[in-house]
Amino acid sequence: MAAELHPRSGKLIGLSNSNRTAQRNQPVQEFNHGLVLSREPLRDRDVFTVRIDNKVNSWSGSVEIGVTALDPACLDFPSSATGLKGGSWIVSGCSVLRDGRSVLEEYGRDLDQLAEGDRVGIQRSARGELHLWVNGHDCGAAASGLPTRLWAVVDLYGKCTQVTVVSCEPPSSMERDTERETVEGHEEVVCGVREGDTEDLTSSLPEYLLHLVNDATLLTVSLSLHFSLFCLPAGGAGLGAVTGGMMTNDALLFHEKCGTLIKLSNNNKTAERRRPLDEFNNGVVMTNRPLRHNEMFEIRIDKLVDKWSGSIEIGVTTHNPNNLDYPATMTNLRSGTIMMSGCGILTNGKGTRREYCEFSLDELQEGDHIGLMHKASGALHFYINGIDQGVAAAQTPPMVYGVVDLYGMAVKVTIVHNHNHSDRLRRNNAIMRALSPDVGRPRHALSLTSDPDATDRLLFHTNCGQKAAIISEGRTALRPHATDDFNHGVVLSGRPLRSNEVFQVRIDKMVDKWAGSIEIGVTTHNPAYLQLPSTMTNLRSGTWMMTGNGVMHNGTTILDEYGHNLDRLKAGDTVGVVRKEDGSLHFFVNGVAQGPAAWNVPPSVYAVVDLYGQAAQATIMDDMADLPPLPEDSSEGPTVMSPGSPCSVAGGNSANDLRFHQLHGTNAVITNGGRTALRQNCRSEFNDAIVISNRCLRDGELFEIVIQKMVDRWSGSIEAGVTSIRPEELEFPNTMTDIDYDTWMLSGTAIMQDGNTMRNNYGCDLDSLTTGSRIGMMRSATGDLHYYINGVDQGVACTGLPPDKEVYAVIDLYGQCVQVSITSSSGPLDNSLCTSNITEKSFPIHSPVAGVAHRLHSKHGKNVVLLGEGCQAVRVGGYAHGIVFSAKELKTDELFEVKIDEVDNQWSGSLHMGLTSLAPPELPSCPMSGLSPSLTQLRAKVTWLLAGSEVRRNGVLQRQNYGASLDRLTVGNRVGVKRCSDDTMHVLIDGEDMGTAATAVAKNVYAVLDLYGRVTAVSIVSSSVLEDAESIKAPSLSSDSCSDALVPNTVMAFLENHGKNIQLSNQNLTAARVSSYNQGLLVTAQPLPRQQLFQFQIDRLNPSWTSSLSLGVMGHSPDRLNFPSTACCLKRSAWLLQRDSVFHNSLKICENYGPNLDTCPEGTVLGLLVDGNSCLHLHVNGMDQGVAAQDIPTPCYPLIDLYGQCEQVTIVTNNVPTVGGESGEARCQGDMEKADMVDGIKESVCWTPPPEVNPNKTCEYQALCSRFKDLLTLPDGYFNEDAKYNLCYCESCHKLRGDESYYKRGEPPRDYALPFGWCRFALRSEVSSAFKKWHIAYHGTSVGALRRTLDHAQLLSGTSSIFSVSPAKMEGPNGYIEPEENSNSLPDRERDKEVPRVQLSPTMRYSGLEMFAPKVQFRDPRSHCCHQAQVGFQVCVRPGSYKVGPQNLGASEPLDPRFSNTEIEWITKEQGGTLLYGLLIRVE
Repeated sequence: MAAELHPRSGKLIGLSNSNRTAQRNQPVQEFNHGLVLSREPLRDRDVFTVRIDNKVNSWSGSVEIGVTALDPACLDFPSSATGLKGGSWIVSGCSVLRDGRSVLEEYGRDLDQLAEGDRVGIQRSARGELHLWVNGHDCGAAASGLPTRLWAVVDLYGKCTQVTVVSCEPPSSMERDTERETVEGHEEVVCGVREGDTEDLTSSLPEYLLHLVNDATLLTVSLSLHFSLFCLPAGGAGLGAVTGGMMTNDALLFHEKCGTLIKLSNNNKTAERRRPLDEFNNGVVMTNRPLRHNEMFEIRIDKLVDKWSGSIEIGVTTHNPNNLDYPATMTNLRSGTIMMSGCGILTNGKGTRREYCEFSLDELQEGDHIGLMHKASGALHFYINGIDQGVAAAQTPPMVYGVVDLYGMAVKVTIVHNHNHSDRLRRNNAIMRALSPDVGRPRHALSLTSDPDATDRLLFHTNCGQKAAIISEGRTALRPHATDDFNHGVVLSGRPLRSNEVFQVRIDKMVDKWAGSIEIGVTTHNPAYLQLPSTMTNLRSGTWMMTGNGVMHNGTTILDEYGHNLDRLKAGDTVGVVRKEDGSLHFFVNGVAQGPAAWNVPPSVYAVVDLYGQAAQATIMDDMADLPPLPEDSSEGPTVMSPGSPCSVAGGNSANDLRFHQLHGTNAVITNGGRTALRQNCRSEFNDAIVISNRCLRDGELFEIVIQKMVDRWSGSIEAGVTSIRPEELEFPNTMTDIDYDTWMLSGTAIMQDGNTMRNNYGCDLDSLTTGSRIGMMRSATGDLHYYINGVDQGVACTGLPPDKEVYAVIDLYGQCVQVSITSSSGPLDNSLCTSNITEKSFPIHSPVAGVAHRLHSKHGKNVVLLGEGCQAVRVGGYAHGIVFSAKELKTDELFEVKIDEVDNQWSGSLHMGLTSLAPPELPSCPMSGLSPSLTQLRAKVTWLLAGSEVRRNGVLQRQNYGASLDRLTVGNRVGVKRCSDDTMHVLIDGEDMGTAATAVAKNVYAVLDLYGRVTAVSIVSSSVLEDAESIKAPSLSSDSCSDALVPNTVMAFLENHGKNIQLSNQNLTAARVSSYNQGLLVTAQPLPRQQLFQFQIDRLNPSWTSSLSLGVMGHSPDRLNFPSTACCLKRSAWLLQRDSVFHNSLKICENYGPNLDTCPEGTVLGLLVDGNSCLHLHVNGMDQGVAAQDIPTPCYPLIDLYGQCEQVTIVTNNVPTVGGESGEARCQGDMEKADMVDGIKESVCWTPPPEVNPNKTCEYQALCSRFKDLLTLPDGYFNEDAKYNLCYCESCHKLRGDESYYKRGEPPRDYALPFGWCRFALRSEVSSAFKKWHIAYHGTSVGALRRTLDHAQLLSGTSSIFSVSPAKMEGPNGYIEPEENSNSLPDRERDKEVPRVQLSPTMRYSGLEMFAPKVQFRDPRSHCCHQAQVGFQVCVRPGSYKVGPQNLGASEPLDPRFSNTEIEWITKEQGGTLLYGLLIRVE
């Protein structure tokens, strides 16, 4: 056979030297596509041998060699030899692969270690075995059963760039006898067998044992081991005796001298630390002899305990164990010691490499393997589950002992001699999942084999930033400690980008702690040689990066406003970059091209991703493999739903226990205690997101969900239905319509059974639904399936569902539909449809409590008749005009309740109920003309109402899916409404409080209901509470009583177990963070009882840090909790309030809740309360912020994270005055009249602005407005000297103060609105007690008019303000002050002295319009950002000095819900009728 290469080869190969030499072109730029084959098939026993001519160090991996049955004449060459299929055997490194799959892990010599000049050959023996030859030595059989017709394969891969064929012939006799000569050359008898008898001995062994003995002999010779390799006892003992002899003479064991708490066993192969729950150190053990070069010292972790922090440490030392005085921990030794601890390397007890590898020894589990090897070169390598972590120390002494420190959690280890590589790989895969947990999809086990095109994939280079790590075989990059560090997360692609090749990554994980986010771009720097900066924008050459919504070149901004802002991306979004052939650079966001960002970018650039700030993890997107799912933390603890069980007809499960099952499709994620389901990777995945109910549905029970999120990327949308398949037995398909048995689904408008369409054009189209739509399904007792869209029955979808089978609700989050939540409307729909014998509500109807029965007001809708002395209302005609009111205003916490007496099913819709500030006595006497036909259309005053399950304010939707729907009520059901002490409206159905329906409800309100649609008659079942009964009412947190007779509360104190930077004092009532900005977690020693308010006060803030405290509750005992650095790392049964968001187990479940906690100043009192319905409430300075989370378990423990600025808090044990509260004698809020309040300030201090009216001393918005005021250069003498009298009305500040939106002022009292969104700067003014009877109004003006207005201390004419002043004679036809008849005949001087008319308004929603308060642009001197600003005045206006008129803008919609457009403008021309009180500034 000719020793030549076939002329057909890989696309980068060049042949020369008569086809004997092969060279890979572009060896520095490309690492694959270097495949060559022999010209002719191999003959048996021929060794096809090549010499390595040239290698480069740019790549990992090297030459690969083998055989294939594929004819090179018609072969489609893959990128590498491991991609050959159809009968191919390849030796790669020290592994043997067949058709790309590993069949032998540790074979022969490692081909990656061969040098230039080394020869490697491949042979098929006469017995059909594959043999590898290295430098003339046979490495033994690598595989058997090979076919007869095979071609030799050589892959010039990675480092190997050129080879030459040197021969193709059978081995010479000298080479064949090499092994025998090596063995026979020893002048000794091996175990009694003379050298002349060796041949007889080997010939007597079976063939497979012969190979084993030969291989073992070679191993012995190569390592120069000076002990007998095998020993056959007399009588022909089996192989066990042979292999057993390997361990008897010089096995690596633990030395008998060890740490004081160590117990050795198992022939000194196992070490265990005594008293592991009482002691955490004194567990050092060492090897019984020094380690040999290239000898693996490996141990297996047998036992861990969960009590301590820290875990096993392993390394080497020069100290002889016989002479060593063992320390408590090995890192205390200050000489001759190198240890791996955590993920770092310590030399002589001092850290030399902080981030040595991506694994941390502290995260290993029982069964994991740890090893080390002292190489002949002096380098020390560590191995985790068989994977080499690289060089830990370049030079170590020639003689070292292995050492293990059983520290902290590590209790027991065993030395491993037979290294099970596949087991280590499985263990390694488990750690990979721990580093980047996946939900819903099992990770594939790691394999040594490569995908056919794996070598051509874009992967991350292993050289990455100090705080970054590369996992998932190079596809995923992350910052493992993203909550501790925000930079040093730069990663680059492993090879240059080709022209027009898109590099795209998906953001897997985000953290909320930092500003800024992912940055992406390209660079000309090779990652192998680049000293990576902390951020890529610091690099001053060869770099183009997109950061935020700008583009930077070499650290300098070249485009200011470019594309989508990367800082606003969320987990699941994608970003990409491409360099086109013309040299232009383009970026992509979620697949959308952002346009050209740069030109003349050179070729051969590497892709760059900077995991900066919030971006914690990203994965490369390509078409070669499925993306792993987004990281998600599984919920543990009481909220985890157990698998559903068969439910009986009268099962004990309540209606509100419906949840999503914990089993679901691959791309589905269940959150929010089982109530919410979402599809992760929503822009890259459109299916595999089936979710199912946690239990079977009862007959007549509605399962309803609301669509919360959609994307417009796909066609098709949600699919819904039922199935008889139990969740545990369901193998979740791609889509539910793929199931071919016991399943009924609605897809679009098609009803499908078992995957087949039964009918089309059903009454609704699921593909047309949008965000906020509700979908429900219900099986009746007769076996009919009904669907409900937004509460409306769409009719029978199909019949014949087997009544004897249990059915589960199924939702398929397909296509456009991304996220849904179960509504509170789910439950029994119609008692007549239920097979349960419970046909009545569980809440009995009680007679009215002692007192005077409520009555209805005599003024009502035109179709209503009152009966029974005003206790019953009947609608006598039509379906509308049925509004009725309570006879009197409701007191705080007074319940107004009615029972439904009659219904008429010919109508749709149902009863509406709520509260209104419209006083019925003010209505016209004639009922035909004063009221709207329905309550949703009532606009005269502010009305809060519940219609169906929607809460509306003046007809505008405020909230969906509140409680059970009123549309489902029938005869006998009760519904009530009350206004609570915290200014919230609550609705009760059959005595059950549905929770807060509306907030900021006015105090003087009437109950109002609308006999609409089906409901035609109601009767009152509630009574007004007598004064005596009220005086003896048990005090509660929601009571307005000032009584001190409070129910005894549990005394709360902080637990001794806390974050490491916390110091407790004051009998554990005060906690302070004494260093750094984190590690400040603390919890209470006692669980929080239901209905008890736990409060604490912020004592000290440090403005040197950003962010501030967070607080919440945890559902498990903290006694033995190992506290993380921050509360956001708590993953189990934890509910956290951070900034203005709510998190459950680190997953955000609510936004825009309450004030931003980062803005709470010193003195703020924060509180936590869990009500009787297991709902968590936040209290800020005594104000309830509403429900933050539901289903809080019992017991629960309050937790506080003293993070960032917040350094000290103290538990409040009695009633302390809150920020902004008045000192001296306490006065209940309920004792004050509205007329006594201005901006929430008591009248006696209103006109001398009170101290601390603005608790938010650190408000950035107020500081920005103040800097704008300084730019106006207004004299300081116009303003109050004390800046604390200035008041900010930004969202955080007014929520912290608990401001209401509207107040009354003056005599007679008149409403005015607080200027939310503005900042008030108090003006210096001479005021008297008479001014407290004046009204409050607002005046918008221009910046140019400010100085003149302030100079005259009143609003004047002749300014540039559109909204200011003009002579009365200039008033248009809508004016209210007519000029005198002889005004035109006045002399000019007298006409100049004419008093101007001034326009005002009780709300800045009108006065602050741009036509009245023009916007001006300015540049902030601190941030250098451009903003727009407006100015105006808050003024006092004397009653009777102005007239009320309509707006003159032609607006059709209400400008302010409190004020009608017909009375929103006030006009005055009386001199001295106004007083300037404050300058208002708003900045955008």
